[in-house]
Amino acid sequence: MNWDQIEGNWKQLRGKAQQKWGNLTNDDLDVVEGRRDELVGKVQERYGVAKEEAERQVDDWMKSISG
Repeated sequence: MNWDQIEGNWKQLRGKAQQKWGNLTNDDLDVVEGRRDELVGKVQERYGVAKEEAERQVDDWMKSISG
């Protein structure tokens, strides 16, 4: 699954994102709208991690939902 697919299926995938990052609010997920850079920023903000760590988490999550 690539980011175009994630963005296109965001309504279905946002629940999986919230399972992975429980600190993300519904408002956060509304802002993200499937955009990788927005998700990285929100993970960074809510979890206090460096950008590189947030990117790693987001990429790992993308791989996990691609099955």
